[in-house]
Amino acid sequence: MLKRTTNAPALRQNYALTANDMDTTHIPKFNELMMPVFRVLKALGGSGKNDEILNRVIALLNLPDNVVDALHGEQQGMTELAYRIGWAKSYMKKFGILNNSERGVWSITPAYHNVDTIDEKEIVKKYKPASETVPEESAPWRKRVAEILLNMDPFGFERLTQMLLRECAFLDVQVTKKSGDGGIDGIGRLAINGFFSFHVAFQCKRYRGSVGASEVRDFRGSLPANIEKGVMITTGTFSRAARDEASCPGKKQIDLIDGEAFIDKLAESGLGLKPAKAFDVDEEFFLNV
Repeated sequence: MLKRTTNAPALRQNYALTANDMDTTHIPKFNELMMPVFRVLKALGGSGKNDEILNRVIALLNLPDNVVDALHGEQQGMTELAYRIGWAKSYMKKFGILNNSERGVWSITPAYHNVDTIDEKEIVKKYKPASETVPEESAPWRKRVAEILLNMDPFGFERLTQMLLRECAFLDVQVTKKSGDGGIDGIGRLAINGFFSFHVAFQCKRYRGSVGASEVRDFRGSLPANIEKGVMITTGTFSRAARDEASCPGKKQIDLIDGEAFIDKLAESGLGLKPAKAFDVDEEFFLNV
């Protein structure tokens, strides 16, 4: 059985930074995130989606806003923390600790169901990455799609959003007006199991960076009384304050879809993306044949 080399209380102390400390070097390193990811998946019953894992790790380590919201330098639709968690999950998958499905669900493998601790150093030592290796969430095709979305015609992006929402069980989806004025970009109905439906309004923001809490509040304020839920879509990401505002108790709830989730949904629906076969090279096999 592997042993654990870090503990949660120490991590909380190390990363409880002041609000003015914007030094991204204080963000936990990917190897330091392996055990928190493992603990979070255990607490979730053995499996979870990317956002669930990210949010639970943030809570577990009590990370401050500047750590949570810092953007990854090469991929402005992803935070640095999410990028490093992506690395942690990729290493753990190579080691046989985790698996992931086509729908972005990460799960603990049966061999580790009864294991409580893992050794990050042992994992990193066995799988030193090649220079071309990247986390699955930062694969080159995802970066290419992100750039295409940012440079699309605004109306084309709204039509793409309309198509994607229809693929996700929305009915009567209509684009209502031009982009860029801060209001509602479209409306529709979300069908649940063929029996229930909710009136939904959506807004599209093609950002290279973070959407803040004020923009979520403005969108909520634009929703008419007959709209039961809002959906805010961005090619970038949402700050922690924006996520807190979107789910604020007592207010109309706003669902948030960031750039990574948008690309995930495009892949699931097959809109503009076709799966291609690839191979993992087992170097040890060739060395020991």
